[in-house]
Amino acid sequence: MTVMEFLEDRLGNIVFQAVFIIAASVFLLVTGTEAGILLLLFVIWFLFFVGIQTAAFFRYRSRLRELQNIMDGLDEKYLFAECVPKAGNVYETKLFDLSRRAGKAMIGAVSDARAAQREYREYVESWIHEIKTPITAAGLICRNANPEVRWKLSRELAQVEAHVERALFYARAESPEKDFFIRQTHLADLVDEAILQYRMLLMQSGIRIETGNMEQTVYTDGKWVIFIIGQLLQNAARYRGDDALVTLSAGRCGKQVWLTVCDNGIGIPAHEISRVWERGFTGSNGRSRGGSTGMGLYLCRRLADCLEIGTEITSEIGRGTKVTLIFPAKTGLKDRNNITNAVNTANLTNP
Repeated sequence: MTVMEFLEDRLGNIVFQAVFIIAASVFLLVTGTEAGILLLLFVIWFLFFVGIQTAAFFRYRSRLRELQNIMDGLDEKYLFAECVPKAGNVYETKLFDLSRRAGKAMIGAVSDARAAQREYREYVESWIHEIKTPITAAGLICRNANPEVRWKLSRELAQVEAHVERALFYARAESPEKDFFIRQTHLADLVDEAILQYRMLLMQSGIRIETGNMEQTVYTDGKWVIFIIGQLLQNAARYRGDDALVTLSAGRCGKQVWLTVCDNGIGIPAHEISRVWERGFTGSNGRSRGGSTGMGLYLCRRLADCLEIGTEITSEIGRGTKVTLIFPAKTGLKDRNNITNAVNTANLTNP
C-alpha cells in the first residue's frame, strides 16, 4: 500500500473532517472566540489527525505485507484464507470468514470438475482402444477389394487411425505424469518405428525419406517421441511440394542430442511461424488445403514440454520447413547451450 492509495481510500473521511473543522471555526468566530485560540485549536487538531492517520497507514501497510508474505509462501493459493493469522478486528474477521466459505465452495467445485474430467478422459481412452478393433478389421477386409478401392480405403483408414491416435495423446496430455516413462532409447529405433507407422501415408503421398547419423542414444519416452515424429511426417505429407523429400538427421552437442525433420514442401509464411504451436491454429496453408485441425503441432509442443524436449522451427515459402527436437541429457536436462549453433553448422539440407 502506498501513501496515495491510503489517502484515496480515506478521502471521504478527510473531507468530512475538513468540513467539520471549518464549520466549527466559523461558529466559534461568530460566538466571539479569539483568532489566536482558534489557530491553537486548529494546530492541535491537525497534529492529532495527522498522527492518527499516520499510525493507521503504517498499521495497515504492515498487515498487508504480512498477508502478502503468507500468500507468496503458499503453493496452493486458494488455501490463503485458512492460513491467515487471527484477524485484528470484527470487520477483518467477517471478511476472512466469507473468504473461507468461498474457498471451500471453490475447492468443492474444482474437485467435482477434476473428477468429471478424469472420468471423461478414462472414457475417451477406453473408446479409442475399442475403436481400433473395427479399424483393424476394416483394414483386413479391404485387402480383398480390387487394387484401386483398396488403395483409397487404406488411405482413409490411415487418416482415421491418425486422428484416433491424436485424440488418445490429447487425452493423455491432461495427466502426462501418469503415462510417460523415461528410459534410454536408440533414436534410430524411434525414427524407424514412426516411418513404419506412417508408411502408407508416405507412400501414397509419393514422399521419399532419407535418414542420416541416427546412431544416437536419448533419454525419453519412446512412445511419445514416435507420436511427435509421426505428426511432423504427416505435416510434411499434407503440405508437400513437387518431388517431395523428407530428411531426418541427428547429431550431438555435448551431452544433448538433436533431431531435425526437414521437408521441401510449400513452407510456412514468416508471420505465422510464431503461432504454429498454438492450439487450433491452422494458418493459411491449412485453410487452403483443408483437413487441418490445428492440433498436431500443438500436441507436439505440449508433449515435448512434458519430456523437456526443446522445439525449434524454421521455414521458407516455397523451400520447406525444418523442425528441430532437442533431447535433454541424462543429467542437466535444462542445459541447451550451443544447440542451435550446432544444428546450423551441421550442413543439413535446408529445403
